[in-house]
Amino acid sequence: MNKAIAQTYAKAPKSWYSKLLVALLAAVLIAWSSSTLQGTTAGGDGWEIAKRIVSGIFHPDKTLLFDLSKSGVAYLLLETMCIAFLGTIVGAVFSIPLSFLSATNLVPKPIAIVIHAFIMAIRTIPAFVYGLMFIRVTGPGAFAGLMTMSVCSIGMVSKMFTECIEGLDKRILESLDAAGCNTFQKIRYGILPQLFPDFMSTIIYRFDMNLRDATVLGLVGAGGIGAPLIFAMSSYRWNEVGAILAGLIVLIFIIEIISTKIRVKLARG
Repeated sequence: MNKAIAQTYAKAPKSWYSKLLVALLAAVLIAWSSSTLQGTTAGGDGWEIAKRIVSGIFHPDKTLLFDLSKSGVAYLLLETMCIAFLGTIVGAVFSIPLSFLSATNLVPKPIAIVIHAFIMAIRTIPAFVYGLMFIRVTGPGAFAGLMTMSVCSIGMVSKMFTECIEGLDKRILESLDAAGCNTFQKIRYGILPQLFPDFMSTIIYRFDMNLRDATVLGLVGAGGIGAPLIFAMSSYRWNEVGAILAGLIVLIFIIEIISTKIRVKLARG
């Protein structure tokens, strides 16, 4: 038995040289990438600042954390969540017609290619760049963040909606057509039941992403809790930074639990 295995192994094509080539290529890429990094040695001041950051995060400013005014963490988190939620809804509304127009199983291929290229062009630009552009148009504030989240949502949500539409089971539609159903009935009983769970899961997932992106956009003045966060960091008020981060962690944790339960329920029907 061992001899047969040895003979089979001997007849197998030798691929060690290709694996060695891949390993060498990976080593070269790692070395080349590492050469672009310039290491610095942290002095005494650097370590002292690091200690203050850690201390501030673990000892947050409770006054700011529990302040219910417009400058408190609770209001700023609510503003951030509203920007993310409205941006997701607006993006999803515009994504529905774009996704149907880019589905190759519903429209002619040339039209689908053009719409798909348009969606891909939207998706290639980072949210940070969109934020800077809309701030120049609308001025700093929550509306610039809303516009940014909406456009960014269109790029990703349209792509995922299109994949859901192209995966439709046409046999269900053929069965409804054979049963004499009209167009409205085929949409109501054949298309919507297939698309609704996937569409809702995509929207919830994008809302999770927008909630984090809205925080980053605040750093450039697009509303939300990011602006107070960068101001506190620039002023070395690490206790305020800790309060803001504590509020963010709690909010994202709650949203994550709720969204996971909803997605699981949708998946199970």
